[in-house]
Amino acid sequence: MKKQGIYATCIKRVLDFILSLVALIILSPVFAILIVTGTIAMGGNPFFTQLRPGKNEKIFKMVKFRTMSNKRDSEGQLLPDDQRLNYYGKILRSTSLDELPELWNIVKGDLSIVGPRPQLVRDMVFMDANQRRRHSVRQGLTGLAQVNGRNNISWEEKLKWDLKYIDAGITLKEDIRIVIKTLGKVFTRSDISTEGMETAEDYGDYLLRTKKVDCETYDLRQKEAQKIIEEIVSLEPVKTNEA
Repeated sequence: MKKQGIYATCIKRVLDFILSLVALIILSPVFAILIVTGTIAMGGNPFFTQLRPGKNEKIFKMVKFRTMSNKRDSEGQLLPDDQRLNYYGKILRSTSLDELPELWNIVKGDLSIVGPRPQLVRDMVFMDANQRRRHSVRQGLTGLAQVNGRNNISWEEKLKWDLKYIDAGITLKEDIRIVIKTLGKVFTRSDISTEGMETAEDYGDYLLRTKKVDCETYDLRQKEAQKIIEEIVSLEPVKTNEA
């Protein structure tokens, strides 16, 4: 891994703060519209918060516009994703408008504009030590994996792209290139979800489906993830569903 230069260690964070703050101000009318329409379409709170591992695996609360309802079955369990993802939610996902509130996470310092995309806590616990090096930097609103297949590539490919971004040395030139390619992906609405699925598949589910972990290991890792989430929630009560 190359030693990170002054851009990665100092300048990148300053640019993240300034650019995301300016974007929040310019896009405030869009936010207002999406808050009103989201409240109507989702029958309540238009925002969705979720615990994600950030830099050095510090857990933070990521905020997005809600794309799935909280509909539950007779036993109080959340319905499958495809039953909770309504038409309005599909529009938000296909246009990536659901990601806009993450600009606030960038202002706060939880995220960067460019970096490995923050995955779920229950994805992190299935990663090996090398893969978890992706958490050595701030996670990003977009990243190298997002412009090279996004959710329509295998988990192995996705994690390799994340590490390549770090190991090649983080530079302004590369970040600009990734942002430009991201805009192209947004406009063409490509690679939004895994082929044949309404949403992206969790890493643990993928490993179990492809028989790369057994059921016992899967259950143990899921319990590990749940324990991490419960510890965070107990310290600062938040309303969150990893879904």
